[in-house]
Amino acid sequence: MASHLAHGLDFTVEPDLQPLYPTPSQVALLLSPNAGLSPAQKTELVNHCLTRCCVFGDFILLSYLLADPNAQPYVDLGRQDDDGLGLISTTILGFGSESDRDVEREECLRQLIIEGADVNLPDHAGWISLHHAALLAPPTLVSYLLTHGCSPFAQTRRHLTALDIVTAHSVLPGREDVRVLLEEAMRGEGWTGGRMEERRKTLEKKALQLSKRKTVQQNIGKVLDIGSFWWGEQDEDSLSDVSDDEDDTMSDSSDVFTPPPDYTSMLVFAPHSLPDIFQSLIIDFRPSLGNAEPANALYMLARFACLNCDDNWLEDLVIGATDAIEDTFFNRGDDLSCLVFWLYNITVWLHLMRCDEALKETCEMLGSYTLIEEILNSVFVFIIRFAERRIDGMLDSALLEYSPLSSEFDSLQFESEWSILRTFQSNKKKPSALSPPIPPTSPLKSGSLTPLASADPSRPPTPPSTATAKFASLRQTFGRGRAASTTLNGGIHESPPGPSPQDITSFMTALHTLLTLSDINPALIVQLWSQVMYWAACETFNRILTRKKYLCRSRAVQISMNIGAVEEWIGNMGLPRGVGAHFAPVKDLLNWLQCLSSITEFPSLIATIQTMRHMNPLQMRRAVRDYKYEVNEGRMTEECTQYLAQLQKDWERHRIKIGVEALRKEMGERERERADGESRSQSPERDGSPFPESAPPSPSLEDSRAQQGIDMLFDRQQEKSAWGPASAPEALGELLDSRHMLPLALPSNPRLLGAVPGKGLPTPTRPRNDSIALEPPRSSSRASQGVTGAMGWKLRSRRMREVEIRTLQWIDGAPSTARWYRPLEFEDEEERPPPPYTPINDDDSADVKLALHLTPFTNSRISRSRGRQSSGATPIASSHGDKLVNPLETFS
Repeated sequence: MASHLAHGLDFTVEPDLQPLYPTPSQVALLLSPNAGLSPAQKTELVNHCLTRCCVFGDFILLSYLLADPNAQPYVDLGRQDDDGLGLISTTILGFGSESDRDVEREECLRQLIIEGADVNLPDHAGWISLHHAALLAPPTLVSYLLTHGCSPFAQTRRHLTALDIVTAHSVLPGREDVRVLLEEAMRGEGWTGGRMEERRKTLEKKALQLSKRKTVQQNIGKVLDIGSFWWGEQDEDSLSDVSDDEDDTMSDSSDVFTPPPDYTSMLVFAPHSLPDIFQSLIIDFRPSLGNAEPANALYMLARFACLNCDDNWLEDLVIGATDAIEDTFFNRGDDLSCLVFWLYNITVWLHLMRCDEALKETCEMLGSYTLIEEILNSVFVFIIRFAERRIDGMLDSALLEYSPLSSEFDSLQFESEWSILRTFQSNKKKPSALSPPIPPTSPLKSGSLTPLASADPSRPPTPPSTATAKFASLRQTFGRGRAASTTLNGGIHESPPGPSPQDITSFMTALHTLLTLSDINPALIVQLWSQVMYWAACETFNRILTRKKYLCRSRAVQISMNIGAVEEWIGNMGLPRGVGAHFAPVKDLLNWLQCLSSITEFPSLIATIQTMRHMNPLQMRRAVRDYKYEVNEGRMTEECTQYLAQLQKDWERHRIKIGVEALRKEMGERERERADGESRSQSPERDGSPFPESAPPSPSLEDSRAQQGIDMLFDRQQEKSAWGPASAPEALGELLDSRHMLPLALPSNPRLLGAVPGKGLPTPTRPRNDSIALEPPRSSSRASQGVTGAMGWKLRSRRMREVEIRTLQWIDGAPSTARWYRPLEFEDEEERPPPPYTPINDDDSADVKLALHLTPFTNSRISRSRGRQSSGATPIASSHGDKLVNPLETFS
């Protein structure tokens, strides 16, 4: 029975068709005819061994399978696994797991391709071998695939190429070489850039712009003391809101500037709620870059008051808003971000009000435009005063005393100096080889001081130099340690250099960049720098003329070089050349100082005086009288000196004559104003209107020229170099009037009030001493290009009028605004009490008005009268300096 059971069972061992570690000998034994395997079993064995070769990079086994005649019939190079991966893709996926076998793995892949494996066989996700190789394989293998049939344009099911996978949003780390190979292969077949490539480049460009902008913002914040909150939250999406080429044309639909009279362009309010609105919308509003919410909210409130209420509502709104704005920047006069913010919002508010034809008639009758222009002029002057205060602290050291080559002028000698001072100086520092020899000095007698001789044959004449530094006055000779400190062993340690013109231009570049980024109207920017340059020119002229240490030939050459740096900055910033025209008197004075000692003949004096068109005889005579002569420097002849004295007397008589005529003219104007006032008070009111009819004052010739100049700046067919600033009053005395205010003119087309600068930002650079600067490197070609062509500007009328729903929180308050964001809960609304608005009577107005904190350089504010237009010319168009300076007194 046992033998019967054994005879029916087969105890033969089944062969292992999926060996864990197959070897060529083992596979050869199983594939031999004597092994007795069926064709299906041999196919399973060979396919398993192929997969193992590709996964582990077993080149020896793979070579055997592809070359052995017993295995070749069962090799399937097109087989795929459950995920659709082919043999080549399976081999590539093993790169990086065992780096010591990457060479064998690459050889396996090359062998498969040689034997005819399909390199473009996709898996279930549409990936081919090139997609996997772009992520994992070395660049040499990627290049091999590209040259052996792989298409770089093959796409996955999600329409991604191999280049898109490597450079999705940014290039994958370590795959830069692969990206270059793929790009070159695709460009060789006519590719100019795919969707993902374009997106990646766009994102990289935005990231670069954002990084550059943040750098500029940080530098501006350090120079101007502006906090990071001013810039707000910025990301890459904020850079793509409006392209640089976007420019609204002047022929936009009238609905943009005058919306339909419906409530979509209005904000409803009650008169008793105005104090709360002003508190949240103006006083408590946090300034930020490019935020025009206050301007748009005030405009929409004004539309409701004008179109749906009576004139008193609009009048209360405009007067109250201008008072609140004035109080805000008066109390924060040193906060530049606040001043720039309200300059931008007031300009936008005036632009919106003037462009709306539905408000024009009422606003002109009530004088609302005049009130807004007055407040615009006030904040404009505040920014000018801020710039003047900062420049005033650097004007002496950086513009008048800075010398890039101080060592060349240490040996200069003046006739008014004493020999004992030179004795101390010669012991402290030896003259350089380029300096002229110092003449011998006479010995001292019992403590007496002997002045240097006016003519010393041992010393050659001092040549005119290009720069100078310290002059040996009594204070500087004994305190020479400011420029260099002498050690006991004779060594000299130079102290850090002082302020230079680059420090002034760095501040001006920071301020100019801030105004440009804040979208301040280009006309305001040009006039602001024109006023600042006028003040700087007057102060420079007066300080040179009244300080004897500057009245010499070498110092004049030095100051001319420093002023040239400021003029070059004007060109680099793209401002009109006329902004720097205010330095003409300073240039004439410096030229006069450089040449007056060489005038030895009367005809030369006459010819020189005729070229000095911006100086009067008093100024010339003062410069000659206080001039510091160097040793062996020539002098004017007696005939020339007497002629200058005669010119001075003639000018004195001319000045008295002009003063008398001006006094008579002023008295006549006062008489006419008094007579006009009496006639208006006696004339009855017409048509029941509380406003008496009066013709607007006719603008003067200077006002019309200033207006034409501003309109010319916005003409793209005109060169901005043709623009010239308003002429300053003629200097009848020795000094220039630095407190005079040039007239401020606005574009005659109200739509141009919404213009913004249209040029890029200067590249921030680091000046010496690692101080902050934002100016580009000096270049004559760039400076010349900056003053040519038309002024860059563009319109953003539609974007300027965009109002978000969050604006309602400044009108209704945060609790009331919440109902616009979520569904109403009626049961809570019924229980909620009404807002605590209380009507304000005329007797309570004093309690609502803010306390007045005057800045040190102001003594009064703009006077406004309810229901009455301002008398006289508007400050915006007035050409009289005292009318503009009266609200904001300057500092000396």
